[in-house]
Amino acid sequence: MSKTIFITGASSGLGKATALLFAKNGWNVLATMRKPENETELAAIANITLLSMDVTNVAQVQETVQKALSISKIDVVFNNAGYGLAGPFEGASDEQLTNQINTNLLGVMRVTQQFLPHFRENKAGTFITTTSIGGLITLPFNSVYHATKWALEGFSESLAFELKEFGITVKTVSPGGIATDFAGRSLVMTQHEAYNEQMNKVLSVFIDPERAKDYSTAAQIADVVYEAATDGKSTLRYVAGNDAKAMYAQRNEVGDEAFRQGIENVFYKK
Repeated sequence: MSKTIFITGASSGLGKATALLFAKNGWNVLATMRKPENETELAAIANITLLSMDVTNVAQVQETVQKALSISKIDVVFNNAGYGLAGPFEGASDEQLTNQINTNLLGVMRVTQQFLPHFRENKAGTFITTTSIGGLITLPFNSVYHATKWALEGFSESLAFELKEFGITVKTVSPGGIATDFAGRSLVMTQHEAYNEQMNKVLSVFIDPERAKDYSTAAQIADVVYEAATDGKSTLRYVAGNDAKAMYAQRNEVGDEAFRQGIENVFYKK
């Protein structure tokens, strides 16, 4: 009996790569996105079903999850929908703050909550959530994004305790840089002229081609999602990508304050 995975944010990048990988390995894939009518590659694959869902739409989340459960028993839920809000915090509008938290954090909570009765009744099921190395360390001018990703790490770690008794596993995958169109398509920038000089300095480090050499492909991170879904372990955190592993190991080794000083030295070189 082939297993089924439910994926949010499957229209591009990691979500799409994960849908393709699981389908190739014989899983049934329920791939959700805001506009499934625009998706041709996944639509052509027999064991992938496209469903329409915006994680910020509470009624639609409930409706789509019920529809998914009428199609199949679900074994794994992969919470992957999200985007990045970057730039000076002082320049962020209330709408930008609300949208970021609504998508990255509340969206995951809504989807997770809707699947809980199904997993409890089956006494089985795995939740995997894409956080980020940005849920374990921080970089300048990403404060609101980091707020959502650190929140997801805390949410997942605590939730894992209360669901274990029901045979439900909670996991996070924390990628570093992914060589996709995330920065172009899934990035919203705030603006504030008081920070322009500082922002330019920081951006020059972010866009340095040397930095991108350590990035992973979406397919490489999808492999880690597959491992998390199939390894049978209760491991909570899967740090994914060489750059993410190196940064997380360094933070753990030198401690928070020394690590922060190191980040400052990299981004604010005199």
